[in-house]
Amino acid sequence: QVQLQESGGGSVQPGGSLTLSCEFSGLGDYCAGWFRQYPGKEREGVASVDNFASASYSASVKGRFTIFRDNAKNTLYLQMNSLEPEDTAMYYCASRESPYCGGVYFLSQSSQFTYWGRGTQVAVSS
Repeated sequence: QVQLQESGGGSVQPGGSLTLSCEFSGLGDYCAGWFRQYPGKEREGVASVDNFASASYSASVKGRFTIFRDNAKNTLYLQMNSLEPEDTAMYYCASRESPYCGGVYFLSQSSQFTYWGRGTQVAVSS
């Protein structure tokens, strides 16, 4: 059983940076990722990374966000730079029951991810 717990959310001004953390257990070599959800909307994929550090990003965050995992610390990270008001959302970490992340295709399908944390809120405003 995989367990995930996010932290690190908060308020930041446009152009600022924030790093989210997700402590995990039972992840093994499974694919892990970050999703976000706007009020009244479906969850959308942000980034995913496999156990070989191969990462994929949605077009809206590519070049601004970086996903990485530290298996020694059992932690998944999402470093977010150049934040925009449109990045304001609830952020969730998630994992698939597979080492294969499937690139941006599976990022577009939250149903491909089995385990979910409870989320951490990010707010970007001046």
